[in-house]
Amino acid sequence: MNELFRLTDPLDLYLVRHPKPAVDPALCYGAADLPVAEDIAACAARLAPLLPTDARVVSSPLTRARLLAEAVSPTVHLDARLRELDFGDWELKPFADIPAEGFEVWGSTLIDFRAPGGELYADMAARVWDAFEAHRAGTGALVVVAHNGPMRALTGTLLGLPPSRWLNLEFEFGRVTHLAIGPLGPKLRSFNR
Repeated sequence: MNELFRLTDPLDLYLVRHPKPAVDPALCYGAADLPVAEDIAACAARLAPLLPTDARVVSSPLTRARLLAEAVSPTVHLDARLRELDFGDWELKPFADIPAEGFEVWGSTLIDFRAPGGELYADMAARVWDAFEAHRAGTGALVVVAHNGPMRALTGTLLGLPPSRWLNLEFEFGRVTHLAIGPLGPKLRSFNR
């Protein structure tokens, strides 16, 4: 168990992954600011019943996350620390043009992964944790609208998983994951919708 959460105040944490971006699935992307391929209003209407109405909402400033956050809440705090991993020279490059050994390193040593000219995965995980620490204090629930990489790092850390297991965590586009954090640590809860 992650010792950090034994004696903390309870927190209902709702992680919302942005809707599907308008990008060719054959391209590698992370920190690139992409438009959305889905109807934001429809996605927000589907998610709204799953989120507490009085929750504090914090979002990545990237368009695909920000637009959804603004559609589910009139008050959104943007935090650049929640943006996706920067893949550097690989951003918007076809996966077919990326050397296979690059992905082998990513899969075997995730926390030490860095694409050429990109961001170290450990640095992304640290900035996401800093954002969580800054926003978790306070009353009520916290909704974080972000990306798959940051949500993997945050959830993996909260659950006490080693970084080598974080790639096993998958967050679907436009969906909610709820973690109830209490005196015994975080508990994953699922929704039936």
